[in-house]
Amino acid sequence: MAEATATFKDIPELFEVDLGESLTARTESLATFRELGPPDLCHVVKSTGKSGQRDLGSYHFVSGVDASSSASLAAYINSLTYAIESSNAWFSQTPVWKVRNGCYCCFNAFSRVDFRVDVKIPGGVNAYVVDLRGERHEATPDMWQETFVSALLRAILYSDDPTHSLDAYRKLDPITSPEGELRFLAAAEALFLKGWQVGSDPEIQVASVTTNHLTAGLLKYFGASGRFQQAANLFEKIAVREPEVNSLLARAYLGMNEEVKALQIMSTALRGVPGPSSYTLLHAQCDFLREKGRADWALKLARQAVNAAPSEFVTWEKLTEVYVELGMFESALLTLNSCPMFTFNGRDAHRQLTPARVHLPFHRSIGEILPDRVKTEDDEADPALQRLPAPGLRGTWARAYALLTRLVAQIGWDELLKTRSSVFVMEEEYRMQKAQGDFASHVRTESGGTTLAEGEEDNASTRGMVSPVSATSPEEGGAPEVNGNGNGNASENGIPTIRISTESDREVKEKGAAAAAAADTLERPVQAAAGDEDEDISQADNKESKKGKEPASPLPQEPFSFSNKRLCERWLDNLFMVLYEDLRVWTIFRAEVAHFKTQHVAYRKTGLEWEILGDLGMRLHHKEEAKEAYQRCLDTPRYSVKPWSKLMEMYADEGDIQRSIQTAIRVAAYQYAEYTEMTFPTQIAQCFFKLGNVHGHAKISYTLLSMGLPEPILKIMDSYLQYGKTFKVEGYDF
Repeated sequence: MAEATATFKDIPELFEVDLGESLTARTESLATFRELGPPDLCHVVKSTGKSGQRDLGSYHFVSGVDASSSASLAAYINSLTYAIESSNAWFSQTPVWKVRNGCYCCFNAFSRVDFRVDVKIPGGVNAYVVDLRGERHEATPDMWQETFVSALLRAILYSDDPTHSLDAYRKLDPITSPEGELRFLAAAEALFLKGWQVGSDPEIQVASVTTNHLTAGLLKYFGASGRFQQAANLFEKIAVREPEVNSLLARAYLGMNEEVKALQIMSTALRGVPGPSSYTLLHAQCDFLREKGRADWALKLARQAVNAAPSEFVTWEKLTEVYVELGMFESALLTLNSCPMFTFNGRDAHRQLTPARVHLPFHRSIGEILPDRVKTEDDEADPALQRLPAPGLRGTWARAYALLTRLVAQIGWDELLKTRSSVFVMEEEYRMQKAQGDFASHVRTESGGTTLAEGEEDNASTRGMVSPVSATSPEEGGAPEVNGNGNGNASENGIPTIRISTESDREVKEKGAAAAAAADTLERPVQAAAGDEDEDISQADNKESKKGKEPASPLPQEPFSFSNKRLCERWLDNLFMVLYEDLRVWTIFRAEVAHFKTQHVAYRKTGLEWEILGDLGMRLHHKEEAKEAYQRCLDTPRYSVKPWSKLMEMYADEGDIQRSIQTAIRVAAYQYAEYTEMTFPTQIAQCFFKLGNVHGHAKISYTLLSMGLPEPILKIMDSYLQYGKTFKVEGYDF
């Protein structure tokens, strides 16, 4: 019972089973950190000072703390000494807990070491460095600068990353004043040419001076608030030494609407930046031309970028996007098939420990508007919805799938299948051609003719072949066995009918016919012949020929050439199956909605199901239907921030101030409940600044006042506008 008072008032913490186990686990995990590293770790030891009472160790994760010196980190630990809850009883026998010592850990992503500051209260401060082997070293001023930038980049890039969620993760404002911003710019300038050392986004194969986490953090911080002038000043200084940085400088000027100056910079820089490094400049020009409606000109630049950096996914992705804009769908599909795919490596993370006790306090008044954080029926969903494979895609796979959904949104599923079969060799076609080729080879051998030498290339995509006329086309016949995702319910003939509703059996019977009819309109994709199956197919055919099996009598033949077809990559074939699953569920869902409307019956689903359907609609580019699903999700008492944040973005894009603010209040409540006590860069700030560009911050402020919000909530919402005033974000003065 005494340990119950050894907690912080408003700060989350995880209590250790063994004292110091979190520090040991972090030291053992240092070698696994590949890029920016995990959030900072703050470990404290609490004691009553009485004999017989054991000390308690607790820890929490934090970002946004100033890591420029040991003094600033020690100050954070010292602030925790005033945060311990005190007993309200006058004559309480409860022992008084105090913070005896603490350790703050901050990963240096440049030098790949962990900075640690030990603080003894009362006592001194000891700062040292732990390398990947767990050995201690002295800290140098240059290392402190690297640690300062590393901590800021983590705070900026992890600020609204839903995949990087941790228990007891406290997020504070990384930069609170213009002076702090100047320090960040000065440190970023000093370390800019070493930025490639901190890694890059998973879609980038090789980190470079212009494509890394440092440049991504700078562009996110200044781009989200529309303050490109500061970024342009920094890039101008560095471009003198590194011409490749002109691509970032040009983007900054385009963000400032200085188009003529940006074009001059790009034109001059392209003459002096040859080789793979030029693709970022070519992409900057390409994006500018696409905005101006000249996708035909952008196509030449996108092709040139692919030639400059053929091993990068983003160059092929850009070329595919241009082809889609131009309506060259066959070329888009072939280009997508050529994209190099990379293994996805998630964010660096701590090794999860099982805590002895979890303390997650939340006493702010803004939390009163949130539903109870308990599991209800609205947290359940039909297994068919939960098993959809698309939400699990990451990295290049997710980006490639986004291109595929964009294609199907423009031309439809049937036309996409026709385009696919016209550019790729379907598996049944390949097997028929292979069988016919073996038969022709056998006939030539029997008649004394010449055959291909052993080991000579026999590629269906480069050699003309003779095809037997098939009575049934691959698309019309039964679907062959596929190795895609989510095919457990597949029947041999036709398309399986799944139920994605949680209605009663009586209602299921009513809409069964409508759902089945909707599913029948969606053709299942047949499997394409993939390059990695060539060898297996050839080996199987060789075994058959070695058995001496007599070939069947030849069927009527007609000339048929595969010289203009290619083999579909297996990953793309799998993405077609993922897309099929999404479209199948979406088609059934829309058919059910239409059926219930005609019957004048309410269409009911759980909160989680509405949320999944909203995500599905967004993936398939059905924005209005997705918005409706998210709005229906809000009618359920489910604890989830996603529908609120999605609707906030939609309302901000539409310029709807009233609804944007109403949803932003809920999003802020969820963020503070998760200990995100930062103002910028956050999703709410970006939406407010987007509205401010059009309407001005004054109108947003007056709208907030007119809503009659409680003072604590009004203060939180006004903090986003105060940030805009402090840093002079566009719209702050009107």
